[in-house]
Amino acid sequence: MLMKRSLGERLFDSSNTLMMIGLSFITLYPLIYVLFSSLSDPQYVVQNRGLILYPHGLTWDAYVMVFNNPNIIIAFGNTLFYVVVGTLVNIILTSLGAYGLSRKNLMLKNVIMFMIVFTMFFEGGLIPLYLMVQKVGLLDSRLALIIPTAMSAFNLIIMRTAFQAVPESLEESARIDGANDWSILIRVILPLSMPVIAVMILFYGVSHWNSWFSATIFLQDRALFPLQLILREILISNDTSSMAVGVGSGDQMSVGETIKYATIIIATVPILFLYPFLQRYFVKGVMIGAIKE
Repeated sequence: MLMKRSLGERLFDSSNTLMMIGLSFITLYPLIYVLFSSLSDPQYVVQNRGLILYPHGLTWDAYVMVFNNPNIIIAFGNTLFYVVVGTLVNIILTSLGAYGLSRKNLMLKNVIMFMIVFTMFFEGGLIPLYLMVQKVGLLDSRLALIIPTAMSAFNLIIMRTAFQAVPESLEESARIDGANDWSILIRVILPLSMPVIAVMILFYGVSHWNSWFSATIFLQDRALFPLQLILREILISNDTSSMAVGVGSGDQMSVGETIKYATIIIATVPILFLYPFLQRYFVKGVMIGAIKE
């Protein structure tokens, strides 16, 4: 039998519901505004800055212009390369490092962990990093955006903690059956640590997708630029004339606004599709790294 709720409890729940609805709207409206602006008539967008609740004069012209720009297509392909290859390298190296540091019989484990944690608080700086990348011959190459960030100390610690949570009896059983460290890692540890692996894929993947600063430092060849750097140039320089082909000079400013919004959507939506597939692992994976020791 359900207990009758007091007036204060109902008011409290109603207030919470209204507050959450308001916060959800505040959070989602910027994305909704950009999406609807990219699909609306350019003149309407210019005249109604900040308040667009539905696509007015639905048109896909902005997206057509964006995809007709070869720089966008090349940059999109570059970003996919950096995300896929970079995340793969990140996961492999982080898994290997976490497995070694999670073993009790590793020599100088505490010293190694101290050196890793030390890098989280102190770093050499941008100039030494640039000189190092230059000396090893990675400057102005795709690897310049992958190798220097091949492993995150924070993510390594999270994964190491997750690997430590795997019962030792499973490792002992595998060794009795003749398994070596590679077999234990691949067939025992990784399958049991899929939640934290999913979280690492999300962390590393989003980091690569949103990365633009490293590209500005290490890349000069525009054929290697990622999408976020091209987007940054469009937004900062406010120049979309190269995409607004066939548009009169008087309409280029209004059309340029919708082009910028369309570019933002193209740069944002793909990474959003990654979340639903990893969402069920996310909370569990983060909590493993947070509460286990």
